Amino acid sequence: MTEQPAILGGRQTVRRAATTRARIGWPVVTDEEQNAVADVLARGPYTSNDAGRGAVSALESEWAGYVGTRYCAAVANGTAALELSLAALDIEPGSEVLVPALTFVGTAVPVAQRGLVPVFVDVDPVDYTIDPVAAEAAITSRTRAIIAVHLHGLPCDMTALRALAERHGLYLVEDAAQAQGALYGGRRVGSMGDVNATSLNVVKNLPTCGEGGLITTDDELLYERAVLYRQFGEDLRAGTERDYLSRVMAGNEKLSAVQAAFTSCQLRRLDTDSERRDKVVRGFLDRLAELPGVVVPRVPEGRTHAWHILRLRFDPIAAGRPDVSPGVFREVLRQALKAEGVPVQPYQVVPLPGQPLFASYGYRIEDFPVSLGVIEETLTLQRWHLNPESEPVLHLCADAFEKVWSHLDRVVDHGRGLPYRPPWHRVTELEEDV
Repeated sequence: MTEQPAILGGRQTVRRAATTRARIGWPVVTDEEQNAVADVLARGPYTSNDAGRGAVSALESEWAGYVGTRYCAAVANGTAALELSLAALDIEPGSEVLVPALTFVGTAVPVAQRGLVPVFVDVDPVDYTIDPVAAEAAITSRTRAIIAVHLHGLPCDMTALRALAERHGLYLVEDAAQAQGALYGGRRVGSMGDVNATSLNVVKNLPTCGEGGLITTDDELLYERAVLYRQFGEDLRAGTERDYLSRVMAGNEKLSAVQAAFTSCQLRRLDTDSERRDKVVRGFLDRLAELPGVVVPRVPEGRTHAWHILRLRFDPIAAGRPDVSPGVFREVLRQALKAEGVPVQPYQVVPLPGQPLFASYGYRIEDFPVSLGVIEETLTLQRWHLNPESEPVLHLCADAFEKVWSHLDRVVDHGRGLPYRPPWHRVTELEEDV
């Protein structure tokens, strides 16, 4: 008889002593980052107004070279990167932009902030990225752009989305906030849209020491517009003398030199860290794939996965428990794995069209059954695996899964009688209270 699961009175598998910062801390900060930041503090300049000679301009050049685009503009955060990308496209207010129903709200908010209408599209049931077939069905005479979100680090089907955009005369925008370094057909994400945005938030695969964002494009006009919107509509391109003339209505979305210097150091290690992470994560997922009822992420041919987030799907039928609903099965496993010390959690509790801020748009979450199913049947593992030294901790997490599965019937029977409501019940309750 194997050891009892912690939820049934056994010992916890993943204990705090094993989860040291050296193994799971992110970002990994070395002397290189410390020295680069100190150098900026000692020498300046501190902002992106560096006449092409400071840390911000250096990062812009490095990222453009890395992804393979002609231009890059650094901005304050990933949300700003997406908003300024849309601003650069100069789309008429009231136009529609297709957005996946399953993503972080930061993808859709910039659309609304630009006076555009987010039109939500269901996702592929296997890859969880925007479904090109559903996207085409959502196109109207008012549609002007598609936002392709490389969710969790897996590139979208960019071939199908590019063909769709060209067929209907639409802009294609990449949201690569979770997929820095990933490849699609040999090309880096962040290089395949008309304009592309990524985030440098501290939890991303390519982080800064706080917040930051990058915009890339091969179109000189789009680049110039993005830079124009970065600081009060002023023309601050390298080599121009500041005239303090605001040419368009714009705010202040600059990146600091300290943040840029930090990210430049991280960028130099991005490929090495990605390769090490890929090996560790694949070993972990290989163990989980042996457990009946655990569906691990797939990586289609011609793509690589950045593994920003690990989403696991749980199938009660394949696990031998057809008598238990998928939602209850997932919730019982969440509690059992949390008891073992595994930090599994939902990622989004409602499709974006069900977020309260979009209530006035008239969407019904029932119209997005794939996204609802993904939310109902999955849990995610986040952040621990970003550290390339996380292999010993992930081994413990796999041990915890195997322990729970060795007593699966008892665990399920222990928890199946608990009250259960789907993850989006809080949104429903909020709407009822209004």
